[in-house]
Amino acid sequence: MSKRKELSKTKAGAEIGSESEDSKSDNEEIVNVDFDYFDLRPDVDFHAIRNLLRQTFDSDNTIFDLSGLADLILSQSTLGSTVKTDGVESDPFAFLTVVNANVHRENPAIRQITNYILSKTKANEAFNKKLNELLADDAKSNTGIIFSERLINMPTEVAPPMYRMLYDEIQRAINTAEQYQFDYYIIISKSFTEIASRIDEEDERPKKKKKNREANRSETFYFHAEDEIIQRKSEHHMTYKFSNEAQVADSRRTFQDYGISPQGQLLLISSNNFKEIIDEMLTLFAVPPQE
Repeated sequence: MSKRKELSKTKAGAEIGSESEDSKSDNEEIVNVDFDYFDLRPDVDFHAIRNLLRQTFDSDNTIFDLSGLADLILSQSTLGSTVKTDGVESDPFAFLTVVNANVHRENPAIRQITNYILSKTKANEAFNKKLNELLADDAKSNTGIIFSERLINMPTEVAPPMYRMLYDEIQRAINTAEQYQFDYYIIISKSFTEIASRIDEEDERPKKKKKNREANRSETFYFHAEDEIIQRKSEHHMTYKFSNEAQVADSRRTFQDYGISPQGQLLLISSNNFKEIIDEMLTLFAVPPQE
């Protein structure tokens, strides 16, 4: 049995139908779902965790030994949590944990990831220099790599409790294992930018062609809303292109003027800011009381 079985529940409303306030209809309904938080279970969660890791790395997922990484994550039975809706034996819809990059530097999966991170940050000299110091074989500090992923339609509200529980677990582990006394955290995530529909390029109308030329947007949007809070408190952050070509979602599939182009995102935060970030998450994404 999980030591944290039903430690906390989040009620989240999911709207079925149009997202526009002006276009809500009688066909729209609110679905309330109980999300239960559990410890990571090697005997149950392996395949789901591996699939969520594949989602994190998007088109670059084939570069990594995701099975080895999932095994390492699941070996830390007292650290990290999953979110499920149908009991401990069901597949998790979300997970969050941290791995000590220095202690596990010789693990092939972690070595792949650290090499990847260092390669991607070469475009940001200050960030790359800091990471080289933190991830060096003779580094005196401990840096944790936070892995956090959830299914696309999962509400943001499930994330802050997982971060809070992770913080509490780290504090307890510090008393028994020095390897959890982290100085910095690296968060590997994803964001996206908007792009013009490629289908529009086939449209002969001048108006559409003009829109197509002007639709190259550079604003960054977040798959995980909490990443915006983390970024504001980060020491370094950057986005990067995947090594393998990412699949672009065409805008016509959602009847909008723009599609989305996913990109990798890296954030570095000091442990001194970790609790403050979590407190802000819990405040901003607080679950409203049920009537």
